[in-house]
Amino acid sequence: MASPRLRKAAHVLLYLNLCMYATVLGIGGWAMNRAIDHGFLIDKGFDLPAHFSPIYFPMGNAAAGFFVVFALIASVFGVASAISGLNHVRYWGIDSLPAAAVAGTIAWALTLLAMGFAWKEIDLSGRNSRLITMEAFIIILSATQLFYVGAIHGGAAMEVTAVKSATPSKPETTV
Repeated sequence: MASPRLRKAAHVLLYLNLCMYATVLGIGGWAMNRAIDHGFLIDKGFDLPAHFSPIYFPMGNAAAGFFVVFALIASVFGVASAISGLNHVRYWGIDSLPAAAVAGTIAWALTLLAMGFAWKEIDLSGRNSRLITMEAFIIILSATQLFYVGAIHGGAAMEVTAVKSATPSKPETTV
């Protein structure tokens, strides 16, 4: 039988990650809305401004646009993996593990990608407090999502071992 501690840890990490991904979605949505409302207006007969970037954000620095876009993608996938994880934590069996494990691993990989842009944004400086908050959440999520994936894999390994030891082995027959 799987360790109740691993199941409890996965449950706590799942809810923590869900709340943090939802917060990143809210802040990222605000940043995207602000960028759309206050971005460049290019019309017929106008020249592009010098150093034009298709991902222009009126706040932050040159990495802010990339960071916000990838943080939004990672957060949407993180929320989806949390929904899949809720099903797995509820049943905690080897049947529900593959969906939760794959979704959690991909969400973690996308979060690491967003974290790379967060580090670049920190390195360039010149960002506002909301982007600083979003960076902190993404950096923390990169660790907590890894711990969550490890907890569900550890519980699954214990479950598989328990199932294998409970089933009697068949004697081999030679033909």
